[in-house]
Amino acid sequence: MGVVVIDGTTVRGFVENEGAFNKSVEEAFASLDLNNDGVLSRSELRKAFESMRLMEAHFGVDVATPPEELTRLYDTIFDSFDFDHNGTVDIQEFKSEIKKILLAIADGLGSSPIQMALEDDDNSFLKKAADLEASLTPNPNSAS
Repeated sequence: MGVVVIDGTTVRGFVENEGAFNKSVEEAFASLDLNNDGVLSRSELRKAFESMRLMEAHFGVDVATPPEELTRLYDTIFDSFDFDHNGTVDIQEFKSEIKKILLAIADGLGSSPIQMALEDDDNSFLKKAADLEASLTPNPNSAS
């Protein structure tokens, strides 16, 4: 387990680094596309969000949310990703929505740094943002 410190600049820098951002989004999309058909179905995207337990826990404490309410919430999330309302989310729609989410996080963080405890195998966008920033920051202890 490791601890990273990020702020809005870290997240914004990751999104603006087109190569790193696109690679991360493409990897995430491929891992979610369980049937490898090149698009995300409603159930594939729901499985991803269920695994994050965003709706089923509140500050780490399980909450009892009625199944019909969870379905409505997940459908609303899916609809925000499915810009053309064709019932699937393609890579461009996914990338666009992830970008909006990360930029909103960056705006919310502003210049206030936060510490995040992450598992070593964490592949989240925020971990990748912190890793990118660390790779671009000169090490003051290295010999020039």
